[in-house]
Amino acid sequence: MPRLKVTQTRGVVGTKAMHRETLRSLGLKRIGDTVVKEDRPEIRGMVRTVAHMVTVEEVD
Repeated sequence: MPRLKVTQTRGVVGTKAMHRETLRSLGLKRIGDTVVKEDRPEIRGMVRTVAHMVTVEEVD
């Protein structure tokens, strides 16, 4: 199954609480943090919510 590499590129100061919680759910805590997640609809939805704060790459 494909995987997504998600990297936080922007900070959470001044953002909505929902966006901060979504980043925390993805496992991102600070700028530069990277996590690898399974490519599932739930993860895609979370990434879409904070797309302006993260970069996403597909990895095998």
